[in-house]
Amino acid sequence: MGSFSIWHWLIVLLIVVMVFGTKKLKNIGSDLGGAVKGFKDGIKEGGQNPADTASASAGQVTQETRADKNAIDVEAKQKS
Repeated sequence: MGSFSIWHWLIVLLIVVMVFGTKKLKNIGSDLGGAVKGFKDGIKEGGQNPADTASASAGQVTQETRADKNAIDVEAKQKS
C-alpha cells in the first residue's frame, strides 16, 4: 500500500496533462531546463580564478583605478 503501481502513475500523468495541457507542460520543461543550464554556467564561472575571468572577459570595459581618489574624471563636450 505504500508504493504506487505503474497504473497509478499513468492515471496521475493523464490527469496532469488534461488539466495543464501539453503546450504548457512543454513550456514549463523548457523554462526549467534553461534555469538549470544558467545555474550550471554560474557555478562554472564562480569556480574560476581571477586570471581566467580576466582573460575570458577581455571584451568588457574595465575601470582603471587612480591614485587620487578625490579627482573627478569628466568628458567635456563643446557646443557646436
